[in-house]
Amino acid sequence: MIGLGSMGLRHVKGFVQEPDCQIISLCDVDAARRQGAAQVTNATYKTKSTKQVNDFREVLGDPDVDALVISVPDHWHAACSIRACRSGKDIYGEKPLALTIREGRAMVEAVRRHNIVWQMGSWQRSTRHFRFAVELVRNGRLGKLKGVEVGLTEGFRPQGKPMTHSIPPQPVMPVPKGFDYDMWLGPAAWEPYTAMRCHWNFRWILAYSGGQVTDDGAHQIDIAHWGMGRDGSGPVAVEGKGEFPADGLWDAAYRFRFRCTYGDGLVMDVGSTDCVSGGIKWIGERGWVQVRRGGYIRAEPASLLKETFGPDEVHLASPAEGHRQGHRRNFLDCIRTRETPATPIEVGHSSIAVAHLGNIAMRLGRRIRWDPVREVCPGDPEANRMLWSPVREPWQI
Repeated sequence: MIGLGSMGLRHVKGFVQEPDCQIISLCDVDAARRQGAAQVTNATYKTKSTKQVNDFREVLGDPDVDALVISVPDHWHAACSIRACRSGKDIYGEKPLALTIREGRAMVEAVRRHNIVWQMGSWQRSTRHFRFAVELVRNGRLGKLKGVEVGLTEGFRPQGKPMTHSIPPQPVMPVPKGFDYDMWLGPAAWEPYTAMRCHWNFRWILAYSGGQVTDDGAHQIDIAHWGMGRDGSGPVAVEGKGEFPADGLWDAAYRFRFRCTYGDGLVMDVGSTDCVSGGIKWIGERGWVQVRRGGYIRAEPASLLKETFGPDEVHLASPAEGHRQGHRRNFLDCIRTRETPATPIEVGHSSIAVAHLGNIAMRLGRRIRWDPVREVCPGDPEANRMLWSPVREPWQI
């Protein structure tokens, strides 16, 4: 287990429930987080032998480790995952796939080159009501699609605190004992330590993540694409507007809306404002269906929710559907069968590329064109420079 923060610890608590795997190594740059995860594994396995590791490279060289769960901050995804692929270990990788589109492409190529089973942490694909809504769309129950809306969360969510749109400049602080801050920064440029930069709150700083656009967008755009049948593809143009903090530590957009136009003219609107109230809504000539978390699914006409599908129609059920934690179970099963998991890396890449393009268009304040095959912005060097970010030595990929 590499990365033991909020999501990483949830994975520890999930995978210890599976009797055919055992967590043998816990890796994090924060000793307190390693110790917290070890309490879970030690209590489950009735042993104190679970390794605690600061540097993920030590895990990659361990011959007793067959597979990895990587739940590190976004700016670490590419450097960590590509090195992990070279070790030959299968990977459950958290979303969003990468900090930039170029890093995401490099990760896809590494997974292919080393024949790695990669399960993207986009678990909504292993959830029944999301799958059923997508099947309605893919089987033509709405008729021809007229448009798609994706509603994302507005603002920032500091862990354990009320929603906010910004925070003031933060004081420089001493690095806590047991926290390897230089390793936490890793590929990112060096900055002085302050508590609101690290751990959960990295999400709201563009050097490490993309705000709600990539954090929430990784999940919801993924499902929107699934229903649109656009896995592995993308829009040809993106434009929109975002509101960004004027000062302070956090600099990602806290309110936003952008429009994605696809090659056939279909339009998908993604936003925290003036959009569907959370989740995904596909609108067709004969009706619409909306789905979001918590089992929420609505349709017009309501009779769509009683539809069944014939043997020759599209069926998208995960092999592990119905299992108490189907997405993790699917990953473990695919390690043995070498089958493609529910959310392979190519899907994660094409889904999050849309969110990255939305951020680029909003930061530039203008429309950008996109070639989803070549993965470039044609004739736009300014936008193309934003497809990647500088990497600090020795973490180049």
